[in-house]
Amino acid sequence: MFKHYFEGIQNIEVWPIISLTIFFMFFIGLLIWVFKVDKKYINEMENLPLERPETTNDN
Repeated sequence: MFKHYFEGIQNIEVWPIISLTIFFMFFIGLLIWVFKVDKKYINEMENLPLERPETTNDN
């Protein structure tokens, strides 16, 4: 069904290459960030959901 629609689009074969390139660059950038990020920051973010707020509004 979609084959008929895609046949009329010019240069459609370039979009999968662009999509793969964007994904690959994002993945490599994320890996670089993971290896370069400060471990103190990771530990702080890791424990953030477990920390109790300093001020509570208990009625």
